[in-house]
Amino acid sequence: MEHYFDYIVVGSGLAGLYSALLASRHGKVGLITKMDITDSNSYNAQGGIAAVSDKNDVPKYHFDDTIVAGRGLCDYPSVNILVNEGPQLIKDLIDKGMHFDVTESGELALGLEGGHHRRRILHAGGDATGRLVTSFVLELVKEEPAIEIIPHCALMGLLVTDNECDGVRCWDFEGGCERLFFAGHTLLASGGVAAIYNRTTNPSTTTGDGLAIAYKAGCRIEDMEFIQFHPTAIAKEGCPSFLVSEAVRGEGAHLLNLKGERFMVGAHELAELAPRDVVAQMIDRQIRAEGKGYVYLSLAHLDPEMIKSRFPTIYEKCREFGIDMCDRIPIAPAAHYTVGGVRCNENSETNIRNLYVCGEMASTGIMGANRLASNSLIECMVFAKRAIEHSLTVPKEKEDAHGYSARFRCNPDNERIYAETRKRIGDIVSEHAWIVRDEKGLTTGLDELKRLKQSLEALESYDYNEVYSEMCSNLIISATLIIKGALFREESRGCHYRADYPEERKDFEVHTLQQIGHDIVKRGVKHDLQ
Repeated sequence: MEHYFDYIVVGSGLAGLYSALLASRHGKVGLITKMDITDSNSYNAQGGIAAVSDKNDVPKYHFDDTIVAGRGLCDYPSVNILVNEGPQLIKDLIDKGMHFDVTESGELALGLEGGHHRRRILHAGGDATGRLVTSFVLELVKEEPAIEIIPHCALMGLLVTDNECDGVRCWDFEGGCERLFFAGHTLLASGGVAAIYNRTTNPSTTTGDGLAIAYKAGCRIEDMEFIQFHPTAIAKEGCPSFLVSEAVRGEGAHLLNLKGERFMVGAHELAELAPRDVVAQMIDRQIRAEGKGYVYLSLAHLDPEMIKSRFPTIYEKCREFGIDMCDRIPIAPAAHYTVGGVRCNENSETNIRNLYVCGEMASTGIMGANRLASNSLIECMVFAKRAIEHSLTVPKEKEDAHGYSARFRCNPDNERIYAETRKRIGDIVSEHAWIVRDEKGLTTGLDELKRLKQSLEALESYDYNEVYSEMCSNLIISATLIIKGALFREESRGCHYRADYPEERKDFEVHTLQQIGHDIVKRGVKHDLQ
């Protein structure tokens, strides 16, 4: 079954929705999503959007905070683009009718989060920023007749000939068939890989399928060793790892060990508001030392009414789990964000012509070794805009179907194999590529992935032209990219911590690149603004 568009956008987070909305001004858009249109990290984001919006703040301050958090690996031109172009896009959203929270005087209510030295975090509905912003853009998308929303279609591959992308192949789970989508320009915004970990804040769909498929097509994959672990997710037996926003600490919550001591005081000048990598590592050390699997986030000293009004979503979720948020919350880190991803330039272009990437699956050079809190949503908007603007400078006719045919079939019996494989990979990465890594554990993890791959290939029902088999392959590739990157980087930097190499090393002040058929190589960091 073949379909033709001017633009194909894969993914329904803010990056995908905003890209589709902008692209619809220039042609017909097919917006493909793996599950429901609201199933994304953007939709679940609690913290907010970082953008200069206050008279006492300037882009240079936002730039500096991002660079510091990135531990020497931020590409200056990309960060400069983010902090200077972001505020106008926020203004555009507000002009379209988006309502961010305001103070009693009508000014934007700006929050403070880890790593920021100024209040610049816009939020909506207290801790429902991602849901409200994403929903707002989604309504604009639904009103646009040039956009066709195509749900329940899983990306299976890219249509690439002579290093040029002609579209995508997908499996339609509702229709039970493969569908080929052809387009002049293709943009992938299918999210990161953090849901392959057992303990994660991500929706179940963010398992790196898009990233693995881009890798198999020949894209360069960058900095996969940097998986950001959110420091504070609810840690109560029988409850999911629900994220407790960094903004809670921004409003004054304290981290306590089981003795009731504030262990972040003296560990960093910003205490509980230190960058996420520092806080996550300190919590992990406390948990290992005390052996209970959690520490506490205490709000007992804060105004209960403020807590309920500022964080209604978290408050209700805590109440549902039998936790009094106005007292203290048992928390532990959880895999949260893929800092690396598919390498692209300042216009979101990959090394494959007419293929763009945006959002969490893209590596624009902004995040460095550790994403600064609330930079992700504004990155989605800034680089979606740049991708669509650039596509207009390289016009391309919609590709016809010559040379492409359906490839995949689906064996429902293999769904069980996929579920078992996912659980096994979750065990491997959670054991060997968690917050603290070392060569022995990473090597063991890599060996276990190889054995898992061999055992799958020995199964009679396993076939790379079968949907669930291909999804198993994608899981293994995503996990392998993380572990190989972590083995290669023999230092500790940002959210990558090697117990056997606990210090930063100047020779690793570089990005790491992995490409199919090639050894890992280093890419120099762009430390000038030209």
